[in-house]
Amino acid sequence: MIRHKFLGKLMTTGLLLTNIVGFAQTKKAAPFDAARLKTSWEVGENNYQGKANFLSTFTFVNTSDKPFPAKGWELYFNFIRTVKEGVLPGNVKVENINGDLYRLTPADGFAGIRPGDSLKLGIVGDAWAVNFTDAPAGLYIVWDDQKEVGLPIKDYSIRPSTTAKQLMRYPGDKTAVITPTDIFKQNAAIRDIPASQLPLIFPTPVSVTASGGNLVLEAPPVVKTDAGLEATGKFLENEMTALLGKRAPGKKTIIFRLDKSLAANAYTLMVTPDGATITAGSDEGAFYAIQSLKSMIAPAAWAGVQKSVTIPGVEVSDHPRFNYRAFMIDVARNYHSKRDLLRILDVMALYKLNVLHYHFSDDEGWRLEIPSLPELTAVGAKRGHSTDWKNMLPPSYGSGPDSSNPAGTGFLSRAEFIEVLRYATERHIRVLPEIETPGHARAAVKSMESRYYRLKAAGKEKEAGEYLLSDLEDKSEYRSVQNWNDNVMNVALPSTYRFLDKVVEELQSMYKEAGAPLTAVHMGGDEVPHGVFEKSPACLALMQQEKLQSVNDLWYYYYRKVNDLLKARGLETAGWEEAGMRKTTIGGEAASIPNPDFANDNFQLNVWNNVIGGGQEDLSYRLANAGYKVILSGVSNFYFDMAAMKSFDEPGFYWGGFVDVDKPFYFIPFDYYKNSKVDGRGNPVTPEMFVGKDKLTGFGQSNIRGIQGLLWSETVTSSDRMEYMMLPKMLGLAERAWAQDPAWATEKDTAKADAMYAQAWSVFTNVLGKREMPRLDNYNGGYNWRIPTAGVSVDEGVVKVNVQMPGLVIRYTTNGEEPTLKSPVYNGPIQAGGKVVKVRVFNTRGRSSRTTTVKVPQPSAQLKNNRN
Repeated sequence: MIRHKFLGKLMTTGLLLTNIVGFAQTKKAAPFDAARLKTSWEVGENNYQGKANFLSTFTFVNTSDKPFPAKGWELYFNFIRTVKEGVLPGNVKVENINGDLYRLTPADGFAGIRPGDSLKLGIVGDAWAVNFTDAPAGLYIVWDDQKEVGLPIKDYSIRPSTTAKQLMRYPGDKTAVITPTDIFKQNAAIRDIPASQLPLIFPTPVSVTASGGNLVLEAPPVVKTDAGLEATGKFLENEMTALLGKRAPGKKTIIFRLDKSLAANAYTLMVTPDGATITAGSDEGAFYAIQSLKSMIAPAAWAGVQKSVTIPGVEVSDHPRFNYRAFMIDVARNYHSKRDLLRILDVMALYKLNVLHYHFSDDEGWRLEIPSLPELTAVGAKRGHSTDWKNMLPPSYGSGPDSSNPAGTGFLSRAEFIEVLRYATERHIRVLPEIETPGHARAAVKSMESRYYRLKAAGKEKEAGEYLLSDLEDKSEYRSVQNWNDNVMNVALPSTYRFLDKVVEELQSMYKEAGAPLTAVHMGGDEVPHGVFEKSPACLALMQQEKLQSVNDLWYYYYRKVNDLLKARGLETAGWEEAGMRKTTIGGEAASIPNPDFANDNFQLNVWNNVIGGGQEDLSYRLANAGYKVILSGVSNFYFDMAAMKSFDEPGFYWGGFVDVDKPFYFIPFDYYKNSKVDGRGNPVTPEMFVGKDKLTGFGQSNIRGIQGLLWSETVTSSDRMEYMMLPKMLGLAERAWAQDPAWATEKDTAKADAMYAQAWSVFTNVLGKREMPRLDNYNGGYNWRIPTAGVSVDEGVVKVNVQMPGLVIRYTTNGEEPTLKSPVYNGPIQAGGKVVKVRVFNTRGRSSRTTTVKVPQPSAQLKNNRN
């Protein structure tokens, strides 16, 4: 689910950079060796022919000594852009199959490709393309006499965009790319603060006072707990054993005391040279105290077993600002395994986030075993090539023809999910499951159709229709934002509600077995396309029976049924913002308003659409003011799948703007207009943009439950990419969700507020560079967090370099070679006139950023004379 209302279908595709595993070998030789079809793709130009589309080109080179055939083949690829279909110059036809899957086939007049020759095919797509993850992916060939076999094209490359016409999206685009000079200017206000002057605990506690002296642990401490805090005490023992090894406990003591006069998530912490005392309102508050204790331990301590660890003496009093501090991971578009989930939970726990929103179903995959409905994973968790795709889903987001590709195929078994739930519960993290309905549901819809046809063929007509999600007589024509034409559950079928109730029943069973809390189920509700239900006999009959005026009324009928279904099971309803909206007209114009039907029914909504400049900036506040429980989930600040900056080499989407770690950090939950700096296109924002927008009322504030970061996985095809997109952005989220309202957010004097923010930003970036990112280099074996590229300024042959996170090491060369761990460390301006300077930023484990390269002009003659 990509919140794509802004600018229509401004979507990009995930790119599989690693070679896709070859499909099973067949006995019959192929007419042509696919490995000898060298293929590349590049952007020709954006704003093609002065319109909101772009021209890109495939180039196919025949490196074989045999001709590439003139007929008898099909070439498939995924491309999330909507492509103009038809016969291309070169006599090759391009057509959409469904979703983001396209096919090239020879048309009349196609002559094949002779040995050594090439074929160029220009394709027009909607919107524009900027970075490498915009490229088509998952290319494979199918021969007419081997229709069930897809052969990957492994020799595939993407040519970088370098010219303005390739990089500028539209007339008036702010910049082609972010340059090293731009980055230098962005970093220029960041002060380098000595580590000894940085806050001791992250995220920022309510109060912390250094009390002098250090607690030095040369062996695991003795842990003593009041009744009710035993589980947290055991957790601390395990953490200390991991740091100090399996030694006999030493003489130092850590005491856990229960004080029910404190809030359940509150704690105090006192550290002295003799030990530590944690007082908490519950096991939860005590757990957060442990994370604060860990925050004060040197980051390198997690590199291996230590002889000793030192913790500064402090007195801390703390509790979170928001009770709902969430992160969402999408495992449907591209699958992420149990290992990935456990690593996410560990880093969430470290930074005191407490809700994992588990988006396990969507059009492109159903990723959780429901034993009573085995087709959901047998069909809905598998992607690959087929002639009809009745028993698996088609390739999406570059997953290719091989159904064993781990990005396209996979699911958590019931036992694995229970393990994840237990792991989360031990860390005081609730898991919110999402059943994406009624749109974005193709994996479920097709799985249940497969079940229907299997049982019908066995003569079990009644059982066949028990959980069917589609009206088989439906002739409605529609295309979802992601280009699917068959991805919506039919809301008029009683079997749809039986299906949902069965899935919820099994979810409750898993949570009960895991001993995990389940208070709500997220039921989706996003991006149901125009045209759906209009020609469904079942829907038309229901409308007549219920006296509904239009298909729009089916939406409210559906959510009333879903809400009643969950209430009957003792659960609350959560959904995306559209679940709380009603279509109407204002002044004769189509409009959407908060739906009064569910406003006072504890409906919880994730509101994503706050695209600055998109017209819905106040939607979160309007819904909260109307009574809905709102989780601030805005794309402009919290969509971690957005690229960090405009650069061809930077992965991710950008339809909602570019999102680096500063965007979640500077977000002001109760007045995000105040600190919005750029719109969705990167243009500066002025206060005038928010004139006429609803402000959050006092009542509305009481309905803001919390904040959520989100990682949609269309471009996230591996564990490393997942961690790259997630970190360090998650730390900006953690600070804003846990820490109290900062002074700079409420200061009314703009100049003072700006100065206070600049200081806070410097502190935060220094904490990242000198404490938290080095910690994540070692924690859990190390996370693949995004290392920022260097900023570079050149003036009269003198090169200056800076970095977003002071404390990270910058290395450089002036001989054109790539910087390595043996290259000089940057400590001050470099005299490099006439040379090529290359710069990289390194973390504590030797991993580096991408290289920044600058060609330094010779200084002017007058300056040379002055120097002489």
